[in-house]
Amino acid sequence: MEISKNNIELNCLESDIYNNLLMFDGKHILELGCGNADITRDIATSGKDRRVTALEVDQIAHDKNMQITDLPNVTFSLAGAQEIPLEDESVDIVLLFKSLHHVPVELMQASMHEIHRVLKPGGLAYISEPVFAGDFNEVLRLFHDEQKVRQAAFDTVKKSVDDGIFELVEETFFNSPMRFEDFQAFENNTIKATHSEHDLDDELYALVKQRFDQHVGDDGAHFSMPIRVDLLQK
Repeated sequence: MEISKNNIELNCLESDIYNNLLMFDGKHILELGCGNADITRDIATSGKDRRVTALEVDQIAHDKNMQITDLPNVTFSLAGAQEIPLEDESVDIVLLFKSLHHVPVELMQASMHEIHRVLKPGGLAYISEPVFAGDFNEVLRLFHDEQKVRQAAFDTVKKSVDDGIFELVEETFFNSPMRFEDFQAFENNTIKATHSEHDLDDELYALVKQRFDQHVGDDGAHFSMPIRVDLLQK
């Protein structure tokens, strides 16, 4: 297993990755840290006979998700990975999209055991995590340096494999495109994200905007985020 990889050549949407690695039809799918439920919606509506349980710890995001009325096969719940409100061996696939590093470090290993508990024998855990590199990361780290928590997330995944809790099926690296219409969109999406608290003084705010604006063109600001995906099997 590698935490990072230089010169990643694969550029694609994450949906290309998870749809290539996983078969969702006829499955009970658990998404941990579903955020605004964009990926939840894609998975829930792209096939047939799919049942999705989507958990989120951010109360504001969860309240918004509870207003969704057109996803009858999705159940939204306010809960975290460290204490999953599901029965043992009741899930076919567990998904974490850039969410493991948001779990408190002291609860990461417990979360992996919870994932193992709810997965059926042979079930799969898809864990994607951003690599600490790239132009977007250079802007983000000015006010929110995630190097330690991303390393902790990787170490947790690696330990779960080394300890025999999971088997590593495949590890994939790819670059995921990101686009912001302008700095205001970046501020609303990232600086003011409800799952984190960022308090930037005027000097730091100006620096972040300056670095961001270096990437703004006629079609907004484009970034490429390097991602590592670990596909694990119980």
